[in-house]
Amino acid sequence: MPAPAQIPISSYEVASRFAARLALFYGTAFSLAGTYLPFFPVWLKAVGIEPSWIGLIIAVPSLTRFTLLPVITGLAERSRSLRGAMIAAALATFAGFALLGTLQQPIAVLIVFALTACAWTPLVPLTDGYALKGVVRYGLNYGPLRLWGSAAFVVGALGCGLLADLIPGERLIWVIAAMAALGALAGFGLQRLDDAPSHAAASPFRAGALLRDARFLAFISAAALIQSSHAAYYIFASIAWQGAGLGGATIAGLWTLGVIAEIVVFALSPRFTLSPVLMMTAGGLAAALRWLITAQDPPLALLAGVQLLHGLSFGLTQVGTMMLMVRHVPAQVMASAQGYLTAAAGIVMCAASISCGALYARYGQGIYCGMAAMAGLGTIMVWLARRRLEAPQPID
Repeated sequence: MPAPAQIPISSYEVASRFAARLALFYGTAFSLAGTYLPFFPVWLKAVGIEPSWIGLIIAVPSLTRFTLLPVITGLAERSRSLRGAMIAAALATFAGFALLGTLQQPIAVLIVFALTACAWTPLVPLTDGYALKGVVRYGLNYGPLRLWGSAAFVVGALGCGLLADLIPGERLIWVIAAMAALGALAGFGLQRLDDAPSHAAASPFRAGALLRDARFLAFISAAALIQSSHAAYYIFASIAWQGAGLGGATIAGLWTLGVIAEIVVFALSPRFTLSPVLMMTAGGLAAALRWLITAQDPPLALLAGVQLLHGLSFGLTQVGTMMLMVRHVPAQVMASAQGYLTAAAGIVMCAASISCGALYARYGQGIYCGMAAMAGLGTIMVWLARRRLEAPQPID
């Protein structure tokens, strides 16, 4: 990369435009997540769906992550149409959530949500792959780009939390659908990054080779375990808090505390001097501690403090994982690598979600002990592979 003084002004303008439009798309995508994660389970309960069905329904996106998603990301990358795939996924996601608003029967909801998940689950890995290509091309930092998604998550969660106290629970699905519509509109503003010359001509590297590399398998497996340890939190936290008498605004506030900590981590990440392996290790240890405390059903004040660990359990783990992606994965297969990462997380998340749905009624908050064990296993895995992962060579 040329020294800053040698980069033409037009290059800065292109990079700035890319970053601004990507930040907007991240924002709309994660405002959808901000409404979905805390309040989709609440909507499911409001329309009369039982906890066992809730766990099964919410496990569906995890299932699509390790079945269709790698195919979609690979196809989008080979055809050099990441932007088009992102727009199509956003449009289909909006259509699916809008249709869900007309349904109440568990089987019908399961079928339509499964179809919606086929479009929605590739959206973030496609966007991360698109973002990392921009990071490599323009010399940007991932964290400051990604933090706009986290900030929008806060807005979505708080807005939906306030509405949850004002409107019936069965209408929350329309708030989620509205956020999906904004994402579809923002997609049309994305820069055509894939129209630039590809590195594929200079290198015969194929994405499938990633699955034969021990370093890649080690860090995506560790990331999958640590990130999927959030399964019980994503599915049952809002339901448990609502059952404990907390209002929608308080529930949204608890989610927001975690995401604010995440935003701080993303914003400061360009200044971090820790290696990516140490970042993932710290994130995994924080996750294990977080779930062990949550399993004790702590009072509100302690729970609020524990939520701040989300900045480490999710945020620091994510930054470390993306840094390892940039370090070890060739740029021309970055989206496919994101697909494999998300597929690995999907396998673990699917199993964890189904297990949580079946066991929550019996063990309640005790299911978080299992989540702590998952995070601990991921931490051990990345630490054992640290020597290979700290090597600077890309996969070849």
